[in-house]
Amino acid sequence: MAKKSIVQLVSLIMAGSLVLTACGSSGNNNAGANGNSPSSAPTNAAGEGDKQEPVTISIGYATGDPATKQAIETTIDAFTEANPHVTIKNISETTSDSYLDWLKTKDAVGEFPDLVEMRDTKVFADAGKLAELPQELHGLFTYLPEYGGKFYNAPLTGNAPNGIIYSKKAYADAGVTELPKTYDEFLAIQEKLAASGISPIVAGGKDLFHMGFWVNYFLINNVYKDDPDWNSKRTAQTASFTDAPMVQAITDYKELFSKYVDKGWLSTGDNQTASMLITGKVAQLYSGPWMFGQIAEADPSFEFGFYALPNRDGSVIINGLPTLQGWSLSAEAAKDPAKVEAIKAFIAFFFDPAQYSPYLATVNGIPTTKAEVTYETGEQMQEVLRLMADSSVPKSMMINQWFGDNAIPPQFRNWFYKLLQDLVVNNGDVTEYMKQSDTEYDNNVKANNQ
Repeated sequence: MAKKSIVQLVSLIMAGSLVLTACGSSGNNNAGANGNSPSSAPTNAAGEGDKQEPVTISIGYATGDPATKQAIETTIDAFTEANPHVTIKNISETTSDSYLDWLKTKDAVGEFPDLVEMRDTKVFADAGKLAELPQELHGLFTYLPEYGGKFYNAPLTGNAPNGIIYSKKAYADAGVTELPKTYDEFLAIQEKLAASGISPIVAGGKDLFHMGFWVNYFLINNVYKDDPDWNSKRTAQTASFTDAPMVQAITDYKELFSKYVDKGWLSTGDNQTASMLITGKVAQLYSGPWMFGQIAEADPSFEFGFYALPNRDGSVIINGLPTLQGWSLSAEAAKDPAKVEAIKAFIAFFFDPAQYSPYLATVNGIPTTKAEVTYETGEQMQEVLRLMADSSVPKSMMINQWFGDNAIPPQFRNWFYKLLQDLVVNNGDVTEYMKQSDTEYDNNVKANNQ
């Protein structure tokens, strides 16, 4: 994606504003960007004619986040109850390995889902595994991500920002009376927390995707903040992982994990982080709003806050640009008209306010639909919505979320996260590790171009 198009995309996002009733706004606030006007979508799997014939479809999705898994399962159950002639084979990913690798395995054994939560659209679209999103569904959304002039994704939620989720008690006990205005002030808070006897930060390093939260904070604030096209330059070999901004990003990451992250981070699962925060074993967690519901459900009396972590210069930039992700129809399922009707009905059902509202409430998600969706929000989610609506807060993406010219080789992300884990564990030299990253990246690009 060229720099001009990035700027245009940001402008489109900033064109509107979010409200707490989530009136079809999502931080992807470029209604009609796909050139389609609202249209009627199917509301059940029946359609016209012999609509009640039994049909079975499979749905695949990631389960790294328990709240999201629960919300999707609840919607699936409600859909099958309302459409008893539709049987859904629920095939959710259950490992801590790469979701991409899991889907590739499913494809290799002939079990690629009919409807899939797609996070690597380019990979599977290029391989001919995806069909375009049916035209009659386009009008449901304020924005549809486009790839190669086609629309493959029905975005589940807007791209939500990560931030510091902190225990108010831990901050008070450590004498922290003000939230940090710079990254250095944040580090000073970590010293106060450690001195008070609590482990400052928990990270779920056992689940590789969790590494992306912190890694991308540093990449966004040191690299993408000033050069959103860095990925495309790395692909063209006009940028290097050994460049000063990237080295600074990874040096900061290494320092944080070495000094302030709970020592058991490498064996801690993402699903353990909330309980460690609630029980007072740690003071903070760096994650997204999907954690709010888990925390509140585990202990309704636990008092916690959320804030976007500033850069050293005091500026704030968050991940929040629209991504090339969402529900996608498999090319194989698209050959079966009965499956297509059932899938269209499920997507329409999923995004209907009656179902979409509780889904968003469960995951504290940012809506993507044109229809008004209302749900209660706590102070933490209100801060998320404020950040997304604030045009003075720039939005960016994680390293693997960029698409177009800025897409990275799909297999590189997990290799990179694992390398960075090794960097901390073995107290490695950042520059030497970044040289390895250049070599691996180039090899991946070459392999993908063969």
